[in-house]
Amino acid sequence: MYQKLLVAIDPEDDGEGKCAIAAAMELLTEDGELHLASVYNPGGGGFFPHVTEEAPEQKEAEVRKKLDLFVRKYLPLDRNASLHVVAGSAGEKLVGLAAQLSADLMILVSRGSSGHWPLRRATVEYVSVNAPCRVLVLPSSERADSQTAEEEDK
Repeated sequence: MYQKLLVAIDPEDDGEGKCAIAAAMELLTEDGELHLASVYNPGGGGFFPHVTEEAPEQKEAEVRKKLDLFVRKYLPLDRNASLHVVAGSAGEKLVGLAAQLSADLMILVSRGSSGHWPLRRATVEYVSVNAPCRVLVLPSSERADSQTAEEEDK
């Protein structure tokens, strides 16, 4: 059991959030601290860095709203979580946040090398190597579902 957990959440993947929060609840002590984090890219439009789709404040508010929705949907009513929304490089920001919080464990969900988010694999590898705490990498819900289906077919 862990006292202080940091869970990285992709606000665009409901299944991932559900999976990660469920795993955290199994591993967190009764009086432990749960921290949910999402990292977003505040960047601009490639060759035109001064052109953004939306202001960084709007993007942060949007991500925070989605993270709050995850909490309301999947966190048991008797538990609380601190929300962290950070702009920048996902791997670097998650490692820094884990150090700042003195986290005992960081939980990530890996999609491997899927085309949906090709940088995810690099982020998971960076965090696994550089984190100041233990890292638990969960399989994506898609991979876990396909493995379960394969096992049932046997």
